Amino acid sequence: MCLVTGRHIWSLVSEAAVRILLVEDSRRLGAAIGDALRSHGYVVDIVRTGEEADAALATTDYDAVILDLGLPDRDGMTLLYKRGAGRPTAPILVLTARDSTEALIDALDGGADDYLRKPFEMDELLARLRALMRRPGQALGVHLVERNVEFDTVHRRVRIAGCDIEMARKELAALELLLRRTGSVVSKAHFESSLYGFDEEVGTNAIEVLIHRLRKKLAAAGAELEIHTLRGIGYVLTDLRA
Repeated sequence: MCLVTGRHIWSLVSEAAVRILLVEDSRRLGAAIGDALRSHGYVVDIVRTGEEADAALATTDYDAVILDLGLPDRDGMTLLYKRGAGRPTAPILVLTARDSTEALIDALDGGADDYLRKPFEMDELLARLRALMRRPGQALGVHLVERNVEFDTVHRRVRIAGCDIEMARKELAALELLLRRTGSVVSKAHFESSLYGFDEEVGTNAIEVLIHRLRKKLAAAGAELEIHTLRGIGYVLTDLRA
């Protein structure tokens, strides 16, 4: 029998699902990394050039950047140098085939937070990314708990009243977004911008359908939280017993 857990022991670090900018000119490698990141609950925007990266960073707030140095239009180091001038502030994980010690030192001195040589194991990339975002002030709070709902953001696992609950990737992302803002309204527009990448089409009622599914799963599992709809405004996660 599942046991009810404690309440209000949670880590509040960010207000949105984790969004990653991947700057990689190889379509094949970019697609593989993107698939791996999305399977772990991240929202991913993939660009192939320095110019596209500049445009993305100018219009979107990212929680982390994965940057290939060998871009077709410029050296990726130029993006690191721009960081020194004030952007981006998100942690940067550099990917490169350059294997010299000098290249490693240049990347780290230039503003990179971590460095991964190609070829690499996808599990190592994911682990390094998680480590970067667990640093103070970064996006990835490790363990969110509110009432009898627990969310392990690293392993993307949800427990309600002590029981593991199966959820789809978008359901997990929506629940994380709500948990990080419990008691505050999350607008439909904020859901769309946080949960969907540039290349994902969002249907007119996609958020409504997603929230409906998530609400049913919370209720069926006996969650002590519920999702309220504020018509024309958004959604808010509240304590069912309040």
